[in-house]
Amino acid sequence: MAWVLEDGRPIYAQLVERLQVQIVSGAYPPGGKLPSVRELAAVAEVNPNTMQKAFAELEKSGLIITQGTNGRVVTEDERLIQGSKRQLAKRHADAYFAGMEGLGYTRAQAAEFLRAAEGKGEAEDE
Repeated sequence: MAWVLEDGRPIYAQLVERLQVQIVSGAYPPGGKLPSVRELAAVAEVNPNTMQKAFAELEKSGLIITQGTNGRVVTEDERLIQGSKRQLAKRHADAYFAGMEGLGYTRAQAAEFLRAAEGKGEAEDE
């Protein structure tokens, strides 16, 4: 099944984020071998050159390492993986707060909305 990609954002950037999520969530464990560029490009239904660009970005960040002809593996550096996880979480939190501010909520109200949703299964409006 093809990966769902958004219009309006560079495809390679979305691939980078998708692969980061898979790495930090353990779908690709530390030291684990990644599928080839061509295999992942086929799964995502994107051009292999676009997937190669995403892999290059992940290599620059240190999350993946090329092992010559043996392909690519996920770093074993847990601190780097956890740092990437925090970075992704912050990006998602910032997007949430920006969306809520667009609806007229303050950051404090948006945070309270989350607390209420977690405690009751559904947040109540004030």
